Amino acid sequence: MTIDTMADPQATLTTSAPRLRRTLGLWDLILYGMIVIQPTAPMPVFGVMSQRAHGHAVTTVLIAMVAMLFTAISYGRMARAYPSAGSAFTYVGSEIHPALGYVTGWSMAMDYMLNPIVCTILCSKFALNFFPEVPYAAFVLFFISLFTGLNLFGIRTSARINETLAAGMGVVIVIFLAAAARYVLRTPHDGLAFFTRPFYDPQTFTLPAVLGGTSLAVLTYIGFDGISTLSEEAENPKRNILLATVLVCLITGILASVEVYSAQLVWPGSQHFPDVDTAFVHVAGRAAGAWLFALINITLLVATVGSGMGSQLGAARLLYGMGRGNALPKSFFGAIEPKRRIPQNNVVFVGVLALAGTTVLTFERAAELLNFGALLAFMGVNAASFTRYFWRERQRTLTSFLVPVLGFTICLLLWLNLSRPAKIAGAIWMLLGIAYGAIRTRGFRSELVSFDVPEETAGAETVTS
Repeated sequence: MTIDTMADPQATLTTSAPRLRRTLGLWDLILYGMIVIQPTAPMPVFGVMSQRAHGHAVTTVLIAMVAMLFTAISYGRMARAYPSAGSAFTYVGSEIHPALGYVTGWSMAMDYMLNPIVCTILCSKFALNFFPEVPYAAFVLFFISLFTGLNLFGIRTSARINETLAAGMGVVIVIFLAAAARYVLRTPHDGLAFFTRPFYDPQTFTLPAVLGGTSLAVLTYIGFDGISTLSEEAENPKRNILLATVLVCLITGILASVEVYSAQLVWPGSQHFPDVDTAFVHVAGRAAGAWLFALINITLLVATVGSGMGSQLGAARLLYGMGRGNALPKSFFGAIEPKRRIPQNNVVFVGVLALAGTTVLTFERAAELLNFGALLAFMGVNAASFTRYFWRERQRTLTSFLVPVLGFTICLLLWLNLSRPAKIAGAIWMLLGIAYGAIRTRGFRSELVSFDVPEETAGAETVTS
């Protein structure tokens, strides 16, 4: 959808076009959000955020939860104003300025491109835990070929399979927590300090390190904003979208904190992981031996394969939308394979891009770049909420001021604490996008590029790592 500051957000409610049925209750929305984020969300990023925060992984998860809760409220409030849009760039473009909406959309595009790279790296690392004699590059090529091949044949996971996988992950988490508790109770420790050290260790705690770890911990929550896209199918959307978005962030934060805290008790500190990218798997192995190592590893591998498929197709659809709107060469990016009705060229293009990305990016750097774009989008949503519900309102409230300002400020602080290489690479991407947009729109004076996923190809999984 092209950003238009003159558009009436309520127009979609008064047209005679067929509407989606409002059948999703509050718990349906919460379940959807938890499936999108995945119950195992903190496990893949545990090692890198623990290492960056000098062992304070649980603290980083809790700080990130606060930031996401404020942002979730802003998302929920904006979903009331734009019940059929549900997109950060639409909120920013409509409430502040189309050019800023374009910049927000470009930052979201970076996330789409990075997701397949993150998933490919993780899948390859998890596979190496089973077959260490196989070269890493061979697994990278295998998983990119797998994702590309499955998407070219139009094979997708159903909602029922996704729900089953989420339930299975829940069972695995319970098993891990029980094993961790058993291990901790049987291991000698130095009393109360042992249990408080994961939150605050005076020997290693520094604010810059913790904020740097928190900038990575944000990855745990990526995907909660997808709830806002269900506004047209939700019962009482003005209440339930906001409530579900906030509750999903809260539930995710509590669950992630318990998982990470248990892992830190089993493996105190942040150094000497056999492999920092798959550190949680090694924690499981210490807690209960080879069988739990294998169980957690295969669980995360299966979950990441599903995310990898969905992320590649999501990126391909984004490119298709841009090609269809003549933002990119339409003959290539706007083409649809007639038999399976998929953007075949784009699927292959994203696969090649992912292959190239894995040769220059580590998991940590790719995750930081993904959060670079996500935090920019979150700041934009908070700014849009402030503009609509405080700046332009005649009856201003303290809540309408504090929530978006605090959400924006915390997200900005975390964005500033991303590593220098990530900020440089992200800045280059943003400058390229701004230059491209300025050229295409004659200095942003004409219609802007649409970054919306086309409706006829809707239905792709929202991806998390």
